[in-house]
Amino acid sequence: MAVTHEAIEDSNLILEQVNLERIGVLLGSGIGSLKIIEEQHKRFLQEGPGRISPFLIPKLITNMAAGEVAIHFGLQGPNFCITTACASASHALAAALSLLREDKADIIVSGGTESAITDLGLGGFCAARSLSTHYNDQPEKSSRPFDRKRDGFVMAEGAGILILEELDHALRRNAPIYCELAGYGMSDDAYHVTAPHPQGRGAAQCMALALKDAEVSPQDISYINAHGTSTILNDKTETLAIKKVFKDFAKKVPVSSTKSMTGHLLGAAGGVEAAVCCLAIKEKIIPPTINYEYPDPDCDLDYVPNTARRKDVRIALSNSLGFGGHNVSLIFKEYR
Repeated sequence: MAVTHEAIEDSNLILEQVNLERIGVLLGSGIGSLKIIEEQHKRFLQEGPGRISPFLIPKLITNMAAGEVAIHFGLQGPNFCITTACASASHALAAALSLLREDKADIIVSGGTESAITDLGLGGFCAARSLSTHYNDQPEKSSRPFDRKRDGFVMAEGAGILILEELDHALRRNAPIYCELAGYGMSDDAYHVTAPHPQGRGAAQCMALALKDAEVSPQDISYINAHGTSTILNDKTETLAIKKVFKDFAKKVPVSSTKSMTGHLLGAAGGVEAAVCCLAIKEKIIPPTINYEYPDPDCDLDYVPNTARRKDVRIALSNSLGFGGHNVSLIFKEYR
């Protein structure tokens, strides 16, 4: 809710001056509220079923994130929440773009939110061997995408919200425009519940589809914000996917993982990383992949190691890849 307030304020959106029936909310969240499950299960065991909170279900269901935003701000347009693990927010942004293209709304509040750092959340990802443990004594070094000594991701919580708006509507109200969400691609690995396809098949497919949808070529891309989780399999296969799509240009395009700095926000990651792409275009700067110390021969692209880089970023691509094989690529263009 706090991030939505910030996004509305940043967009100079005065709700009293727009048609609230034409403003939608499309959010992504990968897990929902584990905290309320843990709290109420403990109460159930200690005090019995009669002491379960009547708010258990409303607080538990993932779609309530979008519902609460709509209720708070009075937004009466299309409203739903998407759950596709770590691709959730990017799926929401892609769906929002589709609705705007179809003239189903003038404005859509879109992105993702996640709060899963609980005993069950941490325990579950630890059991799946997804989290970094090698650098427990130096936790600031744990998230190290594409580095040879990477051994898992660092869980994070937060939200990333964007205001997507039909261009003419934005111009009429003199809205600040960061960039254009120009296209998306979606696919599934159809391979494994948690592991990516060994050759990056689905990631390559959705990047190619995004390029086609945005009507750009690989050589037009100024920057790739990689999914880059700091896991052994993801970083290797995402590198292979980029090589497959970008071919000879793969080693010329800067690729970075901001998860090295933010940690992995799971279902909210795509929202935060979409905002990163918008700012990279606006501010003409590429964020680095920090903690990159030991090159991995399987990950041999330009990962913008450790230091941000000034560059005229005109078109950025963002990848989000989730458990279940869900893949989304978004393309952002400089607005002129």
